[in-house]
Amino acid sequence: MRNTHFIILLCLAVLLSYVFDLLSRRYRIPSVLLLLGTGMLLRQLADYTGFQIPLQNRLLPVLGTLGLILIVLEGALELELSPDRLPLVRRAFRATVLTIVVSTLAIGLFLSHWLQQPLVNGILAAVPFSVISSAVAIPSVRIFPAFSREFVIYESSLSDIIGVMVFNFIIYNIPGGWWSMLAFVKDTAIMCGLSVACCFLLLYLISKINHSVKYFPIIASLVLFYAIGKLYHLSSLLLVLVFGLFMNNTELFVRGRLKRLLHNELFEQELTQIKNLTGETAFLVRTFFFLLFGYVTDLPSLFDTTALLGSLGLITIIFSLRFFIFRTLGDRRLFAVIPIAPRGLITVLLFLSIPESLRLNGLPSGMLMLTVILSVLMMTGGMLRYHWQTGKPLEPKL
Repeated sequence: MRNTHFIILLCLAVLLSYVFDLLSRRYRIPSVLLLLGTGMLLRQLADYTGFQIPLQNRLLPVLGTLGLILIVLEGALELELSPDRLPLVRRAFRATVLTIVVSTLAIGLFLSHWLQQPLVNGILAAVPFSVISSAVAIPSVRIFPAFSREFVIYESSLSDIIGVMVFNFIIYNIPGGWWSMLAFVKDTAIMCGLSVACCFLLLYLISKINHSVKYFPIIASLVLFYAIGKLYHLSSLLLVLVFGLFMNNTELFVRGRLKRLLHNELFEQELTQIKNLTGETAFLVRTFFFLLFGYVTDLPSLFDTTALLGSLGLITIIFSLRFFIFRTLGDRRLFAVIPIAPRGLITVLLFLSIPESLRLNGLPSGMLMLTVILSVLMMTGGMLRYHWQTGKPLEPKL
């Protein structure tokens, strides 16, 4: 009977998340906040009834990693490469690099000075707070025009990738000095080459598989390549982004003899199914991740004054720097997306990955959740402000 109850709870969670997504589209209430709140309520109910979710501390990083892969892939599958989009990509890359570097230094100095901890520990803890969560940002910009929407997809996806690269570099390479920098550049170049090779291999498999089950093995292969890259501390998210861009722009890469070998025209007919499968799987994983994250959160820690003041300090640094960086870009069309810088899945995942020896002592436990919540509220305010200024409906026509 206990197993039956657990199955009922899983099904109810998916249906509830779907309702939250509909509410988010209509009223601009981020579904992330609703899922986190539901997870907290479930924790109170579980404590009252004595029910506990098994292996919750192991499930959270696994769900976070899968969600990150699927959400970056989902965003990349919506991007089209063409010469007229290169200026947009350059702006997104410039904004991402500036944001991560400047925010990491500023937040790292703030944390190390506030907690009287080594600067390296402060900078490492600052990286997760400097990365925009594509899991939250990408589904939340439906009402924005195409230019702003594509910028957010590029920026948040690049933020995930570059943030992970910087995080891994600090952990694994910083003691080696300049030689570590050279090794880092070499590993990135290797990952780029492997990404292209994997793209052609997976595309070949798609063109040759005639079985009714085709796309889940392809996604499983992509996750496998990602995990193998992580074992060698490579920037595996780069593989995911390149694969998504490759699949949505095969006409740019598959030409001549390759086109006859890979049956590119057949693949383009099935691209819609791949997008649908990726989107729905990402929705499922994202649902359980944020529910579980809310479930494992210690509710009293959110009312800690020190944690709240620390989170407000982080939010002030994040959005003040973001405002000045976007002013330097000089494109007024992007001013509306300044508040679209939520922290979420990638922030939690990186923060939980900090080795015990490099963690900040004395950091309030509620700061992580509070920073996520406050950044999402800032994003919500920005979307409502854009709605009031433009008069565009909160629920776009799909």
